Amino acid sequence: MFNNILYFIVVLLIFNIGYPVTPPEESMLFTAAMLFLSWLIFSLYCSSAFVRLLKLSDAAEGHEGRLAERYQRLNVRLSILAMFFFALAVCVFNLKQWLYLIPLVRNSSLLQGTVALSLFFFYLITIWYIAYPVYAAAFQVGITRRSFILSNIRFNVPVLFPWAALSLVYDLLALTPWGGVDGIFEDLYGQMVFFTLFLTLLMIFMPGVIQYWWGCKPLSSSDRGRDLERFLTEKGFRYRRLLRWPIFEGRMMTAGIMGIIPRYRYILMTDALMEVLSVNELKAVLAHEMGHAKYRHLLFYLLFFVGYMVISFGFSDFFMYLFTLYPGFSEILTGGETSSASLLYLVLSLPMLITLVVYFRYVMGFFMRNFERQADLYSAKVMGGASSIISSLEKIALFSGKSRDLPSWHHFSIGQRVDFLWRTVKEKTLLKKHNRFVLISFFVYFLSLCVLGYALNFGPVKEGMKYSILKKVLIERIKKEPDNLTIYYNLAMVSQQMGDDKEAIHYYDRIVERDHSQAGALNNLAWLLVTGTDTSPEELHRALNLARRAVELKPEPEFLDTLAEAYFVNGNREEAVRVIKRATERATGNRTYFEGQLKKFLGEE
Repeated sequence: MFNNILYFIVVLLIFNIGYPVTPPEESMLFTAAMLFLSWLIFSLYCSSAFVRLLKLSDAAEGHEGRLAERYQRLNVRLSILAMFFFALAVCVFNLKQWLYLIPLVRNSSLLQGTVALSLFFFYLITIWYIAYPVYAAAFQVGITRRSFILSNIRFNVPVLFPWAALSLVYDLLALTPWGGVDGIFEDLYGQMVFFTLFLTLLMIFMPGVIQYWWGCKPLSSSDRGRDLERFLTEKGFRYRRLLRWPIFEGRMMTAGIMGIIPRYRYILMTDALMEVLSVNELKAVLAHEMGHAKYRHLLFYLLFFVGYMVISFGFSDFFMYLFTLYPGFSEILTGGETSSASLLYLVLSLPMLITLVVYFRYVMGFFMRNFERQADLYSAKVMGGASSIISSLEKIALFSGKSRDLPSWHHFSIGQRVDFLWRTVKEKTLLKKHNRFVLISFFVYFLSLCVLGYALNFGPVKEGMKYSILKKVLIERIKKEPDNLTIYYNLAMVSQQMGDDKEAIHYYDRIVERDHSQAGALNNLAWLLVTGTDTSPEELHRALNLARRAVELKPEPEFLDTLAEAYFVNGNREEAVRVIKRATERATGNRTYFEGQLKKFLGEE
């Protein structure tokens, strides 16, 4: 499931990168033919890969988990290949352009995403259909191919419930007079708060929906179920219900916990797990799930998703700015060539995809693995020793066909987990040490997130890139409109904001040479000259003349302030005091600045 969460996020990201502004260049028949051909190539490759793997099943006999390990790795490779073919469908074969021709779909992010995910699900179903013989050989699970495919669909669809709910809310808000989330929450802070609150509500109430979707039933009807419920009660653990998890006809050996508050918290266990493990081992598994609740791991997962949202907003702008600096970027976007723009959007999505994979695979994956270890140690503490949780892990590895030594990005291998648990025999404070390690790691993560989030979304780096892009655009416009003084003025302002006073002076000079009535340019040029660190006496005198001319045209407080400063640096304190008093009288807002200038000119500072 965790792998598929990443796959679905990537697919939605690929689909939502870019906006088709032109109709598709090719016919619908071409798109349909390319989609079918892509699927056919993908199917043939899957068949070939799984046939080769099935031939290795005899060689894998006697080597515990070897076939299962190869099966899982092949599944990952084929899922990544499915994402590649999906990207081709969206960015090369005009799928998105055709969808945007349908009015109802064009105006609904939920319908767009549903169509996109349906295509990706079709690729996944192809994998599951072809993979079934290898799955049956690797895991010795007696279910039919139909049940295997339906179970995979039923198991994975709830991953998309939060996205579907969020998209529905987004579509409904788009129908309001405010025009959507952006209209209601105009700044980044507001949008982050909205998404965080919404995701929190989903995590509270969604488990109740998911347990019905999976067809879960209470375990209290069996003797073992009642024993386990008594164990939870004795330990003072608060939850809504202990459920039988019938996924894959109950043959998958796993357990889980859903819900961040007790009223909507469910613990799930499959039939296979109930059959294979002893009562004490089942209690150890429950204690492991209790550990997830005790340490609020689900809340941390929410924080990790919010953290990704924080940096993804910043990185998306950052990478867009970088691409904008590339020559010809704007021409491609506005040139009307759908294929070129689509490929550009695909290239633009690559840095975001890399960021996503690195964040979830390595950053969140690091915490997920250590959260599992934390829950294992908590189980050992609750059970009075590690023997029960160790034996349960060893049985799961033995009876499920999984490799004991195969880790994943979100779990240590069973061998690694068992070895760590054995350390509790000699290290009685291991749980405290590990808790401290997790806490320090999270503090480092949170501090890094704050620094990176600020730098990408609000810091000087982002502002600098904004001005660099604006400057590049203005320079391109000057080449087309060399007599447009407004462009020169904007360029001077941008240069001034970027701290390049010499270049700003150059552009202001160009303006006042052509038009002596540009009061803003006269004032700003005078200000740069009088506040410069290496301005010559001749330039200071020129600045005084420029400031006088600006005040003659527009006697505004800000222009009077520049004139007063010019008098002051030229040694005429009396005129500086007179003019700044005049500016103070005309000021309609905060006069603190002008009063400070007056004190400076009077020598009272």
